[in-house]
Parts: sequence; C-alpha cells; structure tokens
Amino acid sequence: MSDTVETSLPLNLEACLEGMLFVSPGSVTVVQLGEALGLKPQEVEEGLHQLEVLLAARGLRLQWHAGRVQLTTAPELAPLIERYLGLEATARLSRAALETLAIIAYRQPITRPGVDAIRGVNSDGVMKSLLSKGLLQEVGRAEGPGRPILYSTTSEFLQHFGLSSIAELPPFELETFTEGEAEGNRLLKD
Repeated sequence: MSDTVETSLPLNLEACLEGMLFVSPGSVTVVQLGEALGLKPQEVEEGLHQLEVLLAARGLRLQWHAGRVQLTTAPELAPLIERYLGLEATARLSRAALETLAIIAYRQPITRPGVDAIRGVNSDGVMKSLLSKGLLQEVGRAEGPGRPILYSTTSEFLQHFGLSSIAELPPFELETFTEGEAEGNRLLKD
C-alpha cells in the first residue's frame, strides 16, 4: 500500500473495510471499496483477505458472491441469533426445492428447461417459490430459440446454507456403479 494513502486512513485498512462493509446495505464490489478508500483493487482484495483471517475467530464473516462481498454473521451462530431475535425456525425447503437449488448451484447460469431436463419433471412452481424466497435470481437470457431466462443462486442462498462463496460447495461427483451393483439393480425381464 502506498504511504500517502496509508497515512490518510483514520484506522488500518482492515478496520476501514470492516466499518464500510458494516454500514453497506448489501454486497459491494472491490472496485467500489477501492474508490471510496482511494486504493487499487488489488490492495483492497489483500485487505479483505486479511480481514477475513481476523474475522475467523469472531462472530462475523465475509461472504463472497458473483464478484461482490458483504459482512454477515457467522453461520454457526444462526440458531443462537434466531432465538435471540425471536425468529421462527428457518422454513424447511422441500425435496424438490433442494434438488432444483443443487442443480442451479452447480450448473449456473442455467435455464428452466435445462433444470427440467436434469430433473425429468416441470420445475416451474418450485422455481417461482425459490425466486420469491430470494434464493434464485434471473441473470440474463440464453442465446438460442426463445432466448430463455438464465437463473443463478443469490447471496441469500449462500446465507441460507451457511456458505461464504459458491466455491465452498462440495465437489460435484456423479455416482458410478460397479458391474456387480448394476447386475443387482437390473429388472428381471429374462
């Protein structure tokens, strides 16, 4: 960081970033933070990563999504915070909603017909429900016939599942069956 900028900040960079993220009504870009601080994006990113390390032992976390960052409470505090605020337990998602979210999270951006093709059933209703809950968002239109809407997950999705970024999703693995397992699962048609 340049000496002229460093002396103009009232506190260290991590403290300034923490304060700015605390008062931000939602997620912000590194560029927005850099402009406010008079710093280059790389300097801001370094400061954010240092802040992330400092927050690891506290009740706050940085949440990254689609090139944006915001300050959130630690996911492991959710039950305590819900009880403190008198909130009802988080509404459970149906199996269809979880299945649809998983498809979109791993394949985003994806169209509704793309989700339908993977699930094998119409996903209209469940996707409308997920949109209304703020777990999905429209992110554009696909090139092709009819230009279908593309969907992706939101920062609320990350908060709901206690993730800091989409990169924290477990690796996607297709189940493979050995020949013996496949034999045992065959229908008796012979």
